[in-house]
Amino acid sequence: MTRALLIVDIQLDYFDGGAFPLVGPDAAAAAARTVLDAFRASGEPVVHIFHVSTDADATFFAPGTPGIGIHPLVAPVGDEIVLEKHEPNSFIGTGLQQVLADEGVTELVVVGMMSSMCIDSTTRAASELGFEVTVVSDACAAPDLSFGDTVIPGAMVHASFMAALDGSFATVLASDELEK
Repeated sequence: MTRALLIVDIQLDYFDGGAFPLVGPDAAAAAARTVLDAFRASGEPVVHIFHVSTDADATFFAPGTPGIGIHPLVAPVGDEIVLEKHEPNSFIGTGLQQVLADEGVTELVVVGMMSSMCIDSTTRAASELGFEVTVVSDACAAPDLSFGDTVIPGAMVHASFMAALDGSFATVLASDELEK
């Protein structure tokens, strides 16, 4: 099997000072960096995905704003692949599936943001496309959400989505559990 790292949407709008800060993005980015360092050291493929909204009324990831920038901790270097997306699922409209096929990738390690949206959507799609998927839980972050009168803290949102993915669509591990 050929394994690749998929870094999804670790972008400036998700951090303090950004347009849509998440819960715990700094710790998640730091964990993602440890995984990225291991992939770079092993020479395994790395693919960076970043989101740019196509909605004219977007409140974050608006085209031309600093918030769409990839966070410096996980910024691409050299010939690492960088793909722009406009949907939660990183496979839609990006050519990602062909990029992975060209690299001979059969296994994906996924890190990024938001656990409850793009990580969930991309992980499920990857699994359904036949990839063996590992999600690195501490290298992902989520926002606080609400449903009706209930506010769900970001840590609970994140844990719920990791629990839903684990065993069904992916293996969910902490960064220190990932085989490097």
